[in-house]
Amino acid sequence: MIMHMIGCSHHQTPLHLRQRLAFSPEQANSALRSLKQRYPNVETVLLSTCNRVELYAAGDDPSLVPDVSFLQQFLLDFHHLNLAEYADHLKNCSDTAAVEHLFTVASSLDSLVVGESQILSQVKQAYEMSRTYQFAGPIVHAAFQHASLVARRVTNETEIHSRRVSVPSVAISEVAAEFFERFDDKDILIIGTGEMGEEALRYLQDAGATQVRIINRSIENARELAAKFEKEFMGSLRVSVELWDNLPIRLMTADLVISTTSAAEPIVTLAMFKPLHAQRKKQGTQLILDLAVPRDFEEPIGNLSNVYLYSVDDLQAACDRNVDFRRQQWPIARKIIAEETSRFLGDLHHRHAGPVIAALRAQANQIKIQELDRLKNRLLTQGVPDVSIDEISQSFERLVNKLLHPPLQSLREESAGEQQASLLIALKRLFNIRD
Repeated sequence: MIMHMIGCSHHQTPLHLRQRLAFSPEQANSALRSLKQRYPNVETVLLSTCNRVELYAAGDDPSLVPDVSFLQQFLLDFHHLNLAEYADHLKNCSDTAAVEHLFTVASSLDSLVVGESQILSQVKQAYEMSRTYQFAGPIVHAAFQHASLVARRVTNETEIHSRRVSVPSVAISEVAAEFFERFDDKDILIIGTGEMGEEALRYLQDAGATQVRIINRSIENARELAAKFEKEFMGSLRVSVELWDNLPIRLMTADLVISTTSAAEPIVTLAMFKPLHAQRKKQGTQLILDLAVPRDFEEPIGNLSNVYLYSVDDLQAACDRNVDFRRQQWPIARKIIAEETSRFLGDLHHRHAGPVIAALRAQANQIKIQELDRLKNRLLTQGVPDVSIDEISQSFERLVNKLLHPPLQSLREESAGEQQASLLIALKRLFNIRD
Protein backbone atom coordinates (compact mmCIF):
# COMPACT_ATOMS: atom_id res chain seq x y z
CA MET A 1 0.00 0.00 0.00
CA ILE A 2 1.03 3.57 -0.62
CA MET A 3 -0.78 6.70 0.55
CA HIS A 4 0.15 10.36 0.11
CA MET A 5 -1.34 13.45 1.72
CA ILE A 6 -0.57 16.84 0.22
CA GLY A 7 -2.17 20.10 1.32
CA CYS A 8 -2.20 23.02 3.72
CA SER A 9 -3.90 24.04 6.95
CA HIS A 10 -4.19 26.87 9.46
CA HIS A 11 -0.93 25.67 11.03
CA GLN A 12 1.38 26.81 8.23
CA THR A 13 -0.71 28.65 5.64
CA PRO A 14 -2.26 32.14 5.94
CA LEU A 15 -6.00 32.46 5.37
CA HIS A 16 -5.71 34.35 2.08
CA LEU A 17 -3.61 31.53 0.60
CA ARG A 18 -5.93 28.81 1.91
CA GLN A 19 -8.93 30.58 0.43
CA ARG A 20 -7.38 30.62 -3.03
CA LEU A 21 -6.56 26.91 -2.81
CA ALA A 22 -9.99 25.88 -1.49
CA PHE A 23 -12.35 23.63 -3.49
CA SER A 24 -16.10 23.78 -3.75
CA PRO A 25 -17.82 20.35 -3.99
CA GLU A 26 -18.18 20.84 -7.75
CA GLN A 27 -14.51 21.79 -8.12
CA ALA A 28 -13.42 18.82 -5.99
CA ASN A 29 -15.43 16.47 -8.21
CA SER A 30 -13.90 17.98 -11.35
CA ALA A 31 -10.36 17.83 -9.97
CA LEU A 32 -10.58 14.21 -8.82
CA ARG A 33 -12.16 13.19 -12.12
CA SER A 34 -9.27 14.78 -13.99
CA LEU A 35 -6.75 13.01 -11.75
CA LYS A 36 -8.54 9.67 -12.27
CA GLN A 37 -8.29 10.07 -16.03
CA ARG A 38 -4.51 10.42 -15.82
CA TYR A 39 -4.06 7.74 -13.13
CA PRO A 40 -6.94 5.23 -13.48
CA ASN A 41 -5.76 3.08 -10.56
CA VAL A 42 -5.34 5.84 -7.99
CA GLU A 43 -7.80 6.24 -5.10
CA THR A 44 -8.45 9.83 -3.97
CA VAL A 45 -10.27 11.99 -1.43
CA LEU A 46 -10.19 15.80 -1.36
CA LEU A 47 -10.94 17.46 1.97
CA SER A 48 -11.55 21.22 1.77
CA THR A 49 -12.70 23.28 4.77
CA CYS A 50 -12.15 26.85 5.93
CA ASN A 51 -9.05 25.72 7.84
CA ARG A 52 -7.51 23.11 5.52
CA VAL A 53 -7.21 21.72 1.99
CA GLU A 54 -5.88 18.15 1.82
CA LEU A 55 -5.66 15.69 -1.05
CA TYR A 56 -5.27 12.00 -0.19
CA ALA A 57 -4.05 9.62 -2.92
CA ALA A 58 -3.56 5.89 -2.43
CA GLY A 59 -3.03 2.63 -4.30
CA ASP A 60 -1.60 -0.88 -4.15
CA ASP A 61 1.20 -0.35 -6.66
CA PRO A 62 3.54 2.64 -6.12
CA SER A 63 4.18 2.86 -9.85
CA LEU A 64 0.48 3.56 -10.47
CA VAL A 65 0.15 6.35 -7.87
CA PRO A 66 1.35 9.90 -8.67
CA ASP A 67 4.18 11.14 -6.49
CA VAL A 68 4.03 14.01 -4.03
CA SER A 69 5.54 16.59 -6.38
CA PHE A 70 2.96 15.82 -9.06
CA LEU A 71 0.07 16.05 -6.57
CA GLN A 72 1.37 19.33 -5.26
CA GLN A 73 1.57 20.81 -8.74
CA PHE A 74 -1.82 19.31 -9.62
CA LEU A 75 -3.53 21.18 -6.76
CA LEU A 76 -1.91 24.46 -7.72
CA ASP A 77 -2.51 24.08 -11.45
CA PHE A 78 -6.21 23.52 -10.92
CA HIS A 79 -6.50 27.02 -9.44
CA HIS A 80 -3.78 28.51 -11.67
CA LEU A 81 -1.57 29.25 -8.68
CA ASN A 82 2.19 29.76 -8.52
CA LEU A 83 4.33 27.12 -6.79
CA ALA A 84 6.80 29.75 -5.59
CA GLU A 85 4.08 31.44 -3.55
CA TYR A 86 2.98 28.18 -1.90
CA ALA A 87 6.25 26.26 -1.64
CA ASP A 88 6.73 27.06 2.05
CA HIS A 89 3.08 26.53 2.94
CA LEU A 90 2.27 23.08 1.55
CA LYS A 91 2.73 20.03 3.73
CA ASN A 92 3.04 16.42 2.63
CA CYS A 93 3.40 13.03 4.28
CA SER A 94 3.20 9.46 3.08
CA ASP A 95 2.24 5.98 4.18
CA THR A 96 2.27 5.57 7.99
CA ALA A 97 2.55 9.33 8.52
CA ALA A 98 -0.33 9.98 6.10
CA VAL A 99 -2.59 7.49 7.87
CA GLU A 100 -1.69 8.91 11.28
CA HIS A 101 -2.35 12.43 10.00
CA LEU A 102 -5.81 11.42 8.71
CA PHE A 103 -6.69 9.88 12.08
CA THR A 104 -5.41 13.00 13.87
CA VAL A 105 -7.50 15.30 11.67
CA ALA A 106 -10.66 13.19 12.06
CA SER A 107 -10.20 13.16 15.85
CA SER A 108 -10.00 16.99 15.84
CA LEU A 109 -6.51 17.04 17.37
CA ASP A 110 -5.24 19.01 14.38
CA SER A 111 -8.09 21.53 14.45
CA LEU A 112 -7.79 25.23 15.18
CA VAL A 113 -9.93 24.53 18.26
CA VAL A 114 -8.80 21.15 19.59
CA GLY A 115 -11.81 18.95 20.26
CA GLU A 116 -14.26 20.71 17.93
CA SER A 117 -16.81 18.29 16.51
CA GLN A 118 -17.40 19.66 13.02
CA ILE A 119 -14.26 18.27 11.38
CA LEU A 120 -15.34 14.61 11.62
CA SER A 121 -18.52 15.30 9.64
CA GLN A 122 -16.44 17.20 7.07
CA VAL A 123 -14.06 14.24 6.73
CA LYS A 124 -17.04 11.92 6.28
CA GLN A 125 -18.58 14.20 3.65
CA ALA A 126 -15.32 14.29 1.67
CA TYR A 127 -15.10 10.49 1.78
CA GLU A 128 -18.77 10.06 0.82
CA MET A 129 -18.31 12.28 -2.22
CA SER A 130 -15.27 10.25 -3.25
CA ARG A 131 -17.19 7.01 -2.76
CA THR A 132 -20.26 8.27 -4.63
CA TYR A 133 -18.25 9.21 -7.72
CA GLN A 134 -16.06 6.08 -7.49
CA PHE A 135 -12.81 7.89 -6.75
CA ALA A 136 -12.35 5.75 -3.63
CA GLY A 137 -11.15 2.16 -3.53
CA PRO A 138 -10.29 -0.53 -0.97
CA ILE A 139 -7.50 1.43 0.71
CA VAL A 140 -9.45 4.69 0.95
CA HIS A 141 -12.57 2.83 2.13
CA ALA A 142 -10.59 1.13 4.89
CA ALA A 143 -8.64 4.24 5.94
CA PHE A 144 -11.56 6.67 6.16
CA GLN A 145 -13.89 4.18 7.81
CA HIS A 146 -11.19 3.46 10.38
CA ALA A 147 -10.72 7.21 10.89
CA SER A 148 -14.32 7.40 12.16
CA LEU A 149 -13.61 4.56 14.56
CA VAL A 150 -10.51 6.35 15.87
CA ALA A 151 -12.48 9.58 16.36
CA ARG A 152 -15.11 7.68 18.36
CA ARG A 153 -12.41 6.16 20.57
CA VAL A 154 -10.90 9.58 21.24
CA THR A 155 -14.34 10.94 22.10
CA ASN A 156 -15.26 8.03 24.36
CA GLU A 157 -11.91 7.49 26.08
CA THR A 158 -10.81 11.09 26.66
CA GLU A 159 -12.48 14.27 27.86
CA ILE A 160 -11.22 16.29 24.91
CA HIS A 161 -14.80 17.18 23.89
CA SER A 162 -16.20 17.55 27.38
CA ARG A 163 -15.70 21.27 27.97
CA ARG A 164 -16.90 24.14 25.80
CA VAL A 165 -14.30 26.47 24.35
CA SER A 166 -16.23 29.15 22.44
CA VAL A 167 -17.49 32.26 24.22
CA PRO A 168 -21.22 31.69 23.48
CA SER A 169 -21.04 28.02 24.48
CA VAL A 170 -19.31 28.80 27.78
CA ALA A 171 -21.72 31.69 28.39
CA ILE A 172 -24.77 29.42 28.16
CA SER A 173 -23.62 25.92 29.11
CA GLU A 174 -21.47 26.98 32.06
CA VAL A 175 -22.37 30.49 33.28
CA ALA A 176 -26.11 30.64 32.53
CA ALA A 177 -26.57 27.01 33.60
CA GLU A 178 -25.19 27.92 37.04
CA PHE A 179 -27.85 30.61 37.47
CA PHE A 180 -30.85 28.82 36.00
CA GLU A 181 -31.88 25.21 36.55
CA ARG A 182 -34.08 25.35 33.45
CA PHE A 183 -34.51 27.59 30.41
CA ASP A 184 -37.93 26.62 29.08
CA ASP A 185 -39.69 29.06 31.45
CA LYS A 186 -37.26 31.96 31.07
CA ASP A 187 -37.75 35.25 29.23
CA ILE A 188 -34.68 35.34 26.98
CA LEU A 189 -33.54 38.31 24.89
CA ILE A 190 -30.78 38.30 22.26
CA ILE A 191 -29.51 41.66 21.04
CA GLY A 192 -27.77 41.47 17.65
CA THR A 193 -27.85 38.98 14.77
CA GLY A 194 -24.19 38.27 14.05
CA GLU A 195 -22.27 35.00 14.39
CA MET A 196 -22.26 35.20 18.19
CA GLY A 197 -26.04 35.62 18.22
CA GLU A 198 -26.53 32.66 15.89
CA GLU A 199 -24.26 30.44 17.97
CA ALA A 200 -26.02 31.53 21.16
CA LEU A 201 -29.38 30.51 19.67
CA ARG A 202 -28.12 27.00 18.97
CA TYR A 203 -26.79 26.56 22.50
CA LEU A 204 -30.01 27.91 23.97
CA GLN A 205 -31.95 25.34 21.98
CA ASP A 206 -29.60 22.61 23.26
CA ALA A 207 -30.15 23.89 26.81
CA GLY A 208 -33.93 23.50 26.51
CA ALA A 209 -35.08 27.07 25.82
CA THR A 210 -38.46 27.20 24.09
CA GLN A 211 -38.80 30.92 23.35
CA VAL A 212 -36.31 33.65 22.48
CA ARG A 213 -36.80 37.25 21.43
CA ILE A 214 -34.38 38.93 19.01
CA ILE A 215 -33.81 42.67 18.81
CA ASN A 216 -31.63 44.21 16.12
CA ARG A 217 -31.28 47.67 14.59
CA SER A 218 -32.07 46.09 11.20
CA ILE A 219 -35.40 44.35 11.65
CA GLU A 220 -34.97 42.70 8.25
CA ASN A 221 -31.82 40.92 9.47
CA ALA A 222 -33.63 39.89 12.64
CA ARG A 223 -36.55 38.46 10.68
CA GLU A 224 -34.21 36.61 8.35
CA LEU A 225 -32.39 35.02 11.29
CA ALA A 226 -35.66 34.13 13.04
CA ALA A 227 -37.02 32.47 9.89
CA LYS A 228 -33.80 30.50 9.46
CA PHE A 229 -33.93 29.09 12.97
CA GLU A 230 -37.68 28.51 13.01
CA LYS A 231 -37.06 26.19 10.06
CA GLU A 232 -33.95 24.61 11.55
CA PHE A 233 -35.47 23.98 14.99
CA MET A 234 -38.84 22.88 13.56
CA GLY A 235 -40.79 24.58 16.33
CA SER A 236 -38.75 23.28 19.28
CA LEU A 237 -37.52 26.85 19.85
CA ARG A 238 -39.77 29.74 18.87
CA VAL A 239 -37.82 32.79 17.75
CA SER A 240 -39.73 36.10 17.68
CA VAL A 241 -38.58 39.52 16.49
CA GLU A 242 -38.92 42.82 18.37
CA LEU A 243 -38.52 46.40 17.15
CA TRP A 244 -35.37 48.18 18.30
CA ASP A 245 -37.52 50.77 20.05
CA ASN A 246 -38.83 47.99 22.32
CA LEU A 247 -35.38 47.40 23.84
CA PRO A 248 -36.13 49.24 27.13
CA ILE A 249 -39.34 47.25 27.68
CA ARG A 250 -37.63 43.95 26.98
CA LEU A 251 -34.73 44.80 29.28
CA MET A 252 -37.26 45.18 32.10
CA THR A 253 -38.82 41.74 31.51
CA ALA A 254 -35.89 39.56 30.46
CA ASP A 255 -34.39 36.98 32.81
CA LEU A 256 -31.45 36.37 30.50
CA VAL A 257 -29.99 38.96 28.13
CA ILE A 258 -27.33 38.01 25.55
CA SER A 259 -25.88 40.99 23.71
CA THR A 260 -23.74 40.55 20.58
CA THR A 261 -23.80 43.80 18.60
CA SER A 262 -20.85 45.43 16.84
CA ALA A 263 -21.62 48.92 18.18
CA ALA A 264 -18.63 51.17 18.79
CA GLU A 265 -20.10 52.47 22.07
CA PRO A 266 -22.26 50.82 24.77
CA ILE A 267 -25.87 50.55 23.65
CA VAL A 268 -27.05 50.36 27.28
CA THR A 269 -25.62 52.89 29.73
CA LEU A 270 -26.01 52.91 33.51
CA ALA A 271 -28.16 56.03 33.23
CA MET A 272 -30.50 54.23 30.81
CA PHE A 273 -30.58 50.92 32.64
CA LYS A 274 -30.97 52.08 36.24
CA PRO A 275 -34.57 53.39 35.96
CA LEU A 276 -35.56 50.30 33.94
CA HIS A 277 -34.14 48.13 36.70
CA ALA A 278 -36.13 50.08 39.30
CA GLN A 279 -39.35 49.45 37.36
CA ARG A 280 -38.61 45.74 36.95
CA LYS A 281 -41.54 43.83 38.45
CA LYS A 282 -39.95 40.39 38.32
CA GLN A 283 -38.26 39.12 41.42
CA GLY A 284 -35.00 37.24 41.25
CA THR A 285 -31.86 37.22 39.16
CA GLN A 286 -31.28 39.01 35.90
CA LEU A 287 -28.26 37.65 34.04
CA ILE A 288 -26.63 39.72 31.29
CA LEU A 289 -24.05 38.02 29.06
CA ASP A 290 -22.31 40.80 27.18
CA LEU A 291 -20.51 39.02 24.31
CA ALA A 292 -19.78 42.20 22.38
CA VAL A 293 -16.36 43.75 21.82
CA PRO A 294 -16.35 46.59 22.77
CA ARG A 295 -18.94 46.27 25.54
CA ASP A 296 -22.67 46.71 24.87
CA PHE A 297 -23.46 47.27 28.59
CA GLU A 298 -21.57 49.69 30.81
CA GLU A 299 -19.63 47.89 33.51
CA PRO A 300 -21.29 49.58 36.56
CA ILE A 301 -24.60 47.96 35.60
CA GLY A 302 -23.26 44.77 37.17
CA ASN A 303 -23.20 46.49 40.59
CA LEU A 304 -26.99 46.78 40.75
CA SER A 305 -28.84 44.38 43.03
CA ASN A 306 -29.79 41.02 41.48
CA VAL A 307 -28.03 41.95 38.23
CA TYR A 308 -25.12 39.76 37.15
CA LEU A 309 -23.14 41.13 34.22
CA TYR A 310 -20.50 39.02 32.47
CA SER A 311 -18.24 40.45 29.77
CA VAL A 312 -16.20 38.68 27.08
CA ASP A 313 -13.11 38.98 29.30
CA ASP A 314 -14.87 37.09 32.11
CA LEU A 315 -16.01 34.37 29.71
CA GLN A 316 -12.72 34.16 27.84
CA ALA A 317 -10.95 33.20 31.05
CA ALA A 318 -13.28 30.18 31.34
CA CYS A 319 -12.70 29.37 27.66
CA ASP A 320 -8.93 29.44 28.18
CA ARG A 321 -9.21 27.12 31.18
CA ASN A 322 -11.24 24.67 29.11
CA VAL A 323 -8.77 24.85 26.22
CA ASP A 324 -5.95 24.04 28.64
CA PHE A 325 -7.99 21.13 29.98
CA ARG A 326 -8.46 19.77 26.47
CA ARG A 327 -4.74 20.05 25.81
CA GLN A 328 -4.10 17.95 28.90
CA GLN A 329 -6.04 15.17 27.20
CA TRP A 330 -3.72 15.33 24.19
CA PRO A 331 -1.27 12.56 25.29
CA ILE A 332 -4.14 10.11 25.84
CA ALA A 333 -5.59 10.90 22.43
CA ARG A 334 -2.18 10.62 20.74
CA LYS A 335 -1.67 7.20 22.27
CA ILE A 336 -5.03 6.05 20.90
CA ILE A 337 -4.13 7.35 17.44
CA ALA A 338 -0.75 5.59 17.53
CA GLU A 339 -2.41 2.31 18.57
CA GLU A 340 -5.06 2.54 15.87
CA THR A 341 -2.54 3.49 13.19
CA SER A 342 -0.51 0.40 14.01
CA ARG A 343 -3.62 -1.78 14.13
CA PHE A 344 -4.98 -0.42 10.86
CA LEU A 345 -1.71 -0.86 8.97
CA GLY A 346 -1.28 -4.36 10.38
CA ASP A 347 -4.78 -5.35 9.28
CA LEU A 348 -4.27 -3.78 5.88
CA HIS A 349 -0.96 -5.57 5.51
CA HIS A 350 -2.54 -8.92 6.27
CA ARG A 351 -5.34 -8.29 3.79
CA HIS A 352 -2.87 -7.43 1.04
CA ALA A 353 -0.13 -9.89 1.89
CA GLY A 354 -2.38 -12.79 2.91
CA PRO A 355 -3.38 -13.89 -0.62
CA VAL A 356 0.25 -13.68 -1.84
CA ILE A 357 1.52 -15.69 1.15
CA ALA A 358 -1.22 -18.28 0.68
CA ALA A 359 -0.52 -18.55 -3.05
CA LEU A 360 3.23 -18.88 -2.46
CA ARG A 361 2.73 -21.59 0.16
CA ALA A 362 0.26 -23.44 -2.05
CA GLN A 363 2.67 -23.28 -5.00
CA ALA A 364 5.59 -24.52 -2.91
CA ASN A 365 3.45 -27.24 -1.35
CA GLN A 366 2.31 -28.43 -4.79
CA ILE A 367 5.93 -28.70 -6.01
CA LYS A 368 6.89 -30.51 -2.81
CA ILE A 369 4.06 -33.04 -3.21
CA GLN A 370 4.90 -33.67 -6.86
CA GLU A 371 8.59 -34.25 -6.19
CA LEU A 372 7.94 -36.28 -3.05
CA ASP A 373 5.45 -38.56 -4.85
CA ARG A 374 7.94 -39.17 -7.65
CA LEU A 375 10.68 -39.97 -5.13
CA LYS A 376 8.42 -42.20 -3.03
CA ASN A 377 7.59 -44.42 -6.00
CA ARG A 378 11.28 -44.99 -6.70
CA LEU A 379 12.11 -45.62 -3.05
CA LEU A 380 9.28 -48.11 -2.63
CA THR A 381 10.46 -50.13 -5.64
CA GLN A 382 13.88 -50.23 -4.02
CA GLY A 383 12.47 -51.58 -0.77
CA VAL A 384 13.16 -48.50 1.37
CA PRO A 385 11.24 -48.86 4.69
CA ASP A 386 8.21 -46.63 5.41
CA VAL A 387 10.00 -45.11 8.42
CA SER A 388 12.75 -43.78 6.19
CA ILE A 389 10.25 -42.47 3.64
CA ASP A 390 8.44 -40.59 6.45
CA GLU A 391 11.72 -39.02 7.54
CA ILE A 392 12.36 -37.91 3.95
CA SER A 393 8.86 -36.41 3.78
CA GLN A 394 9.49 -34.44 6.97
CA SER A 395 12.80 -33.24 5.57
CA PHE A 396 11.03 -31.97 2.44
CA GLU A 397 8.54 -30.14 4.67
CA ARG A 398 11.30 -28.50 6.73
CA LEU A 399 13.22 -27.58 3.60
CA VAL A 400 10.23 -25.80 2.07
CA ASN A 401 9.49 -23.93 5.32
CA LYS A 402 13.10 -22.80 5.68
CA LEU A 403 13.26 -21.61 2.08
CA LEU A 404 10.03 -19.62 2.44
CA HIS A 405 10.76 -18.20 5.89
CA PRO A 406 13.12 -15.30 4.92
CA PRO A 407 10.91 -13.74 2.20
CA LEU A 408 7.72 -14.24 4.21
CA GLN A 409 9.31 -12.85 7.37
CA SER A 410 10.44 -9.75 5.46
CA LEU A 411 6.91 -9.34 4.15
CA ARG A 412 5.40 -9.60 7.64
CA GLU A 413 7.83 -7.06 9.08
CA GLU A 414 6.84 -4.43 6.52
CA SER A 415 3.35 -3.42 7.68
CA ALA A 416 2.93 -0.47 5.34
CA GLY A 417 4.39 1.75 2.73
CA GLU A 418 6.22 1.48 -0.55
CA GLN A 419 8.63 -1.18 0.79
CA GLN A 420 5.80 -3.61 1.52
CA ALA A 421 4.18 -2.98 -1.86
CA SER A 422 7.54 -3.49 -3.61
CA LEU A 423 8.09 -6.79 -1.79
CA LEU A 424 4.66 -8.05 -2.80
CA ILE A 425 5.27 -7.14 -6.43
CA ALA A 426 8.75 -8.75 -6.34
CA LEU A 427 7.42 -11.99 -4.85
CA LYS A 428 4.67 -12.19 -7.45
CA ARG A 429 7.17 -11.72 -10.26
CA LEU A 430 9.88 -13.98 -8.86
CA PHE A 431 7.53 -16.86 -8.17
CA ASN A 432 5.17 -16.16 -11.08
CA ILE A 433 2.16 -15.73 -8.79
CA ARG A 434 -0.92 -14.50 -10.61
CA ASP A 435 -3.83 -12.64 -8.97
